[in-house]
Amino acid sequence: MKSPTINIGKKPMQSLGGKLRRNLVVAVICLSTMTNSGCLLTGGFIDVAWRGMTFWKTLPVIPISPYQSQQIEDKLWTQERYDRTPVLDPVEGDVFCVDPPSEDQVMRSLPDTPAGGFAFFEETQFNNVRIVVEPMVDRLDECKVYPLVGPCRLHHCHYKCTVYYDKTIRSYWPIPFSHTDQSMEVVYIDKDHLIRCAGPTVQ
Repeated sequence: MKSPTINIGKKPMQSLGGKLRRNLVVAVICLSTMTNSGCLLTGGFIDVAWRGMTFWKTLPVIPISPYQSQQIEDKLWTQERYDRTPVLDPVEGDVFCVDPPSEDQVMRSLPDTPAGGFAFFEETQFNNVRIVVEPMVDRLDECKVYPLVGPCRLHHCHYKCTVYYDKTIRSYWPIPFSHTDQSMEVVYIDKDHLIRCAGPTVQ
């Protein structure tokens, strides 16, 4: 004869129907208490959002994290200052590249940036940054017609930017640690611009 098996400390598994009933009861209790207790958390938020949308004639309020708003600002900053080709007036004499890339432009051109991450979970920092800028190309093309600009000469100014820095990665949870690595990145930046062609001298 087999002796009966006794399970000590084990609870029987709940069926799917039992879990659904329990969740349904909890949802009904929450909805009934929120609507009958004078709580205007959900309805008040929807009412304020609707009134603001109809008054300002715009889209409803959408929460955006500071990281996303900073990304939009950085994109507009880069587009306004670094992604456009300037058109200069005619210049007499020899022309040289006298506008090397700034430190801000070099740091924004790095492929591996410390932006992002989660506070207290994973953070990346660049410390002890040193930038070395070396000119590579300084060439002036012949005059030709460019669409929407007219007759201009393209001045090629290419730079090699070497960035030395200490990359520090920190994490505070679940396992606190900190790691520092001496890193180096090389970025090639073009500062090409157009120079209008000067016409003949009129007496």
